[in-house]
Amino acid sequence: MDSSAGYWFLNGDEWGNVATDVHAGGEGTPSWSEGNLVRPLVHGATYFARLHEELSALQAGDRVWFTDWRGDGDERLTPDGPTIGELLARLARAGVEVRGLVWRSHGERVSAPMSNLSNEHLSRQINDAGGEVLLDQRVRLFGCHHQKLFVIRNRNDPSRDVAFVGGIDLSHSRRDDADHSGDPQAVDMDPRYGKQPPWHDAALELRGPVVADVLKLFAERWDDPHPLDHRTPYRMLLQRLADMPRHPEPLPETAPPPPPAGPHAVQLLRTYGVKHPPFPFAPHGERSVARAYTKAFGLARSLIYIEDQYLWSAEVAAGIAAALEQNPGLNVIAVVPRYPDSDGPLGGPPKRLGQLRAIETIRRAAPDRFGVFNLENKTGTPIYVHAKICIIDDTWFTCGSDNFNRRSWTTDSELTCAVIDTSAAQREAPNADTGRGSSGSLAHGLRLQLWAEHLGLEESDPRLHDPADALDLWNAAADALDNWHKTGGRSPRPKGHARHHSTAPVSPLQRLWASPANRFLVDPDGRPGKMRGTTRF
Repeated sequence: MDSSAGYWFLNGDEWGNVATDVHAGGEGTPSWSEGNLVRPLVHGATYFARLHEELSALQAGDRVWFTDWRGDGDERLTPDGPTIGELLARLARAGVEVRGLVWRSHGERVSAPMSNLSNEHLSRQINDAGGEVLLDQRVRLFGCHHQKLFVIRNRNDPSRDVAFVGGIDLSHSRRDDADHSGDPQAVDMDPRYGKQPPWHDAALELRGPVVADVLKLFAERWDDPHPLDHRTPYRMLLQRLADMPRHPEPLPETAPPPPPAGPHAVQLLRTYGVKHPPFPFAPHGERSVARAYTKAFGLARSLIYIEDQYLWSAEVAAGIAAALEQNPGLNVIAVVPRYPDSDGPLGGPPKRLGQLRAIETIRRAAPDRFGVFNLENKTGTPIYVHAKICIIDDTWFTCGSDNFNRRSWTTDSELTCAVIDTSAAQREAPNADTGRGSSGSLAHGLRLQLWAEHLGLEESDPRLHDPADALDLWNAAADALDNWHKTGGRSPRPKGHARHHSTAPVSPLQRLWASPANRFLVDPDGRPGKMRGTTRF
């Protein structure tokens, strides 16, 4: 979308201008795409069911492209349905064009060499059936490909084309639902999450012209001319084990974008680290994820709501703290996991230290207007929050693969969608003083859905609607559940899942080594050298 098209600029052109300059440093990504229909898919079970439905309807000549960080070929899309590997292999044998880019996953081999060859197995399963899935390690040192997307195009009916973008991998533990009993096919995590860890996650279903933009992003990575297996004999062996072709077939010519499908404008935000050889489509890297958040925080007036796996790094915290200092009516609510996914004596302290510092920075700016919470299911087992969602003033929201940390904003490849509901903007622009958005906006509806689940309320409950009362509502719910636990659970359990979050401390001795480990390994900085140590992206 041309950023001069003013009909939907909110708060005196401010929200429309979030697009401005966020793609500096990268090339080829559109600012906004209009005329789309966006459907939030909360929970992995919801996403997998929709993916199963769309894939099962494909016929010979249709096309499927996907990227992933981790894929387990034996992960079931529905309780009694096929596995993702079986379904994609069956489509490839039936004449559907199936292509994929998955990360090489070297970290899995280091941590569990006998059991976590998932990406190789999934690639081989599809390639043996006639598809083409590549193990892609063309990333910055210590980085990874973290984008998670699907593009499905129908040969005879472009109006049925659909894309899925979010934070949900095609892997074990992701198929959970609102009850949060966990995926029967589970991954090993910190034992406090149990043998079947409860999992909270989200993705977006996209229809309309933005589908072509997502496909373009896939094509840029696929057409990268740099070799996939050029670095070491070990990496060449991994490619051979996956039956991966050395010379991928070129993608077909781009088809016209799908027709308009709805009232939502979507901006694709990306991260690519600076590396050598450079990405041809982002020779200086790209940090549009970070740039968009930085601008959006500055526009927030009423509420910043975050669901994130990490919430650490000084750069992320500085932007949120500055927004709180500049806007006295702003509240910030963050929902994070109770514990890191692995919290051992070596892996835990660097992760916890980053979060402790970030929370301290934000809380210092406005201690009465910032709340951090975690979630548990009805049996008291912590829920691992893997969702990557940010909602600002019920107007602008994001969902994708990026986390609120320096790694996601500067180093790993990431893809996130920023969404504005243009129909709601036409009906009711947010109040310029309070920042309260339209009660009919997609962002507002997503917030109600999430909060109703987390707080144990109905979406129609009037207490959910006003962001000004948000922090009091969350504090009351968390107080009630915390007190119930303190008294031994002798009374009926309060509704909801929310608990107050407190990051476990890191001792002074641990900080001596945890601080450099956090900076260089856990949360590296992929920006050009002159930007490091600053809040510029």
